[in-house]
Amino acid sequence: MKLHIATFTAIAALTCPGALNSALAQSSDTQTQTTAGSEQHALALTAEQRHAIYAAVSQDKSKAAKTQFSPTIGAEVPPMIELYTLPDQILADNHAAESYEYTLEQDKVVLVDPTRMRVVDVIGPKQ
Repeated sequence: MKLHIATFTAIAALTCPGALNSALAQSSDTQTQTTAGSEQHALALTAEQRHAIYAAVSQDKSKAAKTQFSPTIGAEVPPMIELYTLPDQILADNHAAESYEYTLEQDKVVLVDPTRMRVVDVIGPKQ
């Protein structure tokens, strides 16, 4: 499928430069391609999964970030922020979260893509 999208993108760019942005804006459940060629990964969690993650990790204040940063989706996480693996019981129920780690910022659980050091989700106490 990716080969077909890449082929379509190349043809669109050659024949109709305005179509390039449209072709690159296609998305799937797990990633969105941008015109700069980078990908943003989205983590789709149900309300129950978000609640379970928050309940499982928010009480351990030793996992709080030592340096404050802006926990917004897509934001870069400073390299000095220590990240932690989600508990096994959370990963057993949500395999999509296996490749993400977390830190705590104030009263929020911040899920991070550790390879890109970008925030993928922020879970507050009442979500």
